Amino acid sequence: MDEEIIKEKTSADHLMYVSLKYTKTCDVILNLLARWKSLIEISFDAILKKRCEEGKIPCIHATPKQRIEFIKKYFAKNEAIQNVVPLYIFFKRVPDLNKTRSGEFRKNVNLKVKVGPTRVVDINMEKLGEYYDIVEKFIEEVRKILAN
Repeated sequence: MDEEIIKEKTSADHLMYVSLKYTKTCDVILNLLARWKSLIEISFDAILKKRCEEGKIPCIHATPKQRIEFIKKYFAKNEAIQNVVPLYIFFKRVPDLNKTRSGEFRKNVNLKVKVGPTRVVDINMEKLGEYYDIVEKFIEEVRKILAN
């Protein structure tokens, strides 16, 4: 598997299980989301490149939006990859959205992200665990694709 993917995954795991455990700040949550976004981008590039080299999909240098459409189209039957696409889009949007911090330096650290006019997403330890599971399944799928 690509060294960059492994490096990003290791860094994200460290943020999740070490940094967040001891600091409990929203900045660590934001850094973790940025790492996952980067990890997913690198993985998308790697699997598209692999399939392109195999001749299974057309080789097109795509913009990020086109890359997402490519992933949705050519990996439509792969549940792990399809589950990570909306998460990736959310991770890309988080830096530009309004955020409210609460419970920093405490057990119940929470980052409230205002997604729409009425919708607010609470990113807490439980939610990060859900995101971790989705990203982990995606990385396993990427490993399988790149190993073939």
